[in-house]
Amino acid sequence: MRIVIVGAGKLGYSIADLLSQEQFDVVLVDHDEEQLNAAKNSLDVMTIAANGASPITMNDPDVKGADILIAVTASDEVNMVACILAKKHDIKHTVARIRDMQFLSEAKDYLKQNFDIDLMLNPELITAREIERILMTPAALNVEDFAHGKVRLFETKVRRKSKFIGIPFKKLNLPQGVLAGMIFRDHRMIIPHGDDVLMTHDNAYFIGMPSEIEKFSKNFVPRDTKKPERVIIIGAGRTGRALARILDGQDVRVKVIEQDEERCLQVGEILTQGLALHGDGTDIDLLLEEGVASADVVVCLTEDDKLNLMLALIAKHLKAKKTVVRVTRTEYVELMEKVGVDIVVSARLLSASEVLAFARRGGVVSVALLEGAKAEAVEVIVQPGAAVVGKKLMEAELPKECLVCAYVRDEVAYIPNGFTELQPGDRAILFIQTKYAQKVMAYFK
Repeated sequence: MRIVIVGAGKLGYSIADLLSQEQFDVVLVDHDEEQLNAAKNSLDVMTIAANGASPITMNDPDVKGADILIAVTASDEVNMVACILAKKHDIKHTVARIRDMQFLSEAKDYLKQNFDIDLMLNPELITAREIERILMTPAALNVEDFAHGKVRLFETKVRRKSKFIGIPFKKLNLPQGVLAGMIFRDHRMIIPHGDDVLMTHDNAYFIGMPSEIEKFSKNFVPRDTKKPERVIIIGAGRTGRALARILDGQDVRVKVIEQDEERCLQVGEILTQGLALHGDGTDIDLLLEEGVASADVVVCLTEDDKLNLMLALIAKHLKAKKTVVRVTRTEYVELMEKVGVDIVVSARLLSASEVLAFARRGGVVSVALLEGAKAEAVEVIVQPGAAVVGKKLMEAELPKECLVCAYVRDEVAYIPNGFTELQPGDRAILFIQTKYAQKVMAYFK
């Protein structure tokens, strides 16, 4: 499958990296030769130095007739034009990065119908929604919903005093409807078996029915921990404004601190209960005055990764209960977690996972990239004639790097066992080591 990516910036580079690792034939188009050279030197992709929104570029034999075009330049208008031209040059499917919230809120259907855009990406809105989901599950490092909300993935850090440490899984009385799906320990993915145990600092992934996961997650937080009531957001860019609006609508008391006066006014206009403060987030006196120590969460959303890290460390020093940081460079995720940031969210990985699910198709509904894209949780609709159909899972010969951790049939969610037989049309949720994803997916197509 040939995939053309227009825009070799940070997001385009991340998407090209993921897709090229999946053995897709990737063509990267940009007029900036410096950015193209960076991709050419480190990725297995073809590069074309050209205007991605030009009919001449679309006529290039390496572009025309491709299976998918993904337009992720910094300009919404350029991305929309590229998608229109792509469809007129026999490119079957298109994806566009649309950052203007007004486009998405007021003209989403119009854009799909008249601009031939099959999937619209808004990294800032995706990130804001992800942070909101995590904040509403206090023990979580990550929360993902599958099968229209019937199955939930919950990631947590195993703390030193956890009652689950050192007990073999076969002796753990997990609630019915909850499965221990995966452990990440020392950069290794472990599919847990009966004799495996949880250890301090493990990242543990559990999956199951949302109501059961909600109750079970309380085992990983102190008893007095509750959903946040007071949140400080530092940075009123697109992500900050989107998150402030979402939390404000849930009766969370929000304070937004922003150095740019115009952005501060913009966020002030959308809040009904919260406050927008014009000031410097690194000003310790300001943070103390605005009650950083009594805030449930401090969310750092400036456009500078290093500044976000510094802001989170300052907030921690001032006794903030929890810190959340948004990063663009995925290599910073692990570093930030090591120095004490509670939750790190990668905007690029969240967007890239949506593109990956779209590119795979063939029954793939969604992909959640985990642990910096070392592993993934995939929702797939089992296809007629697939290798797993009608076989007990213990006899299906699935690769050991994969676990079928839940499935939904006739709108009812189930936790499978070795005797479970999947049927065509089932929605299966899988944990997969990313480098084996293509091999695993073949069993479900």
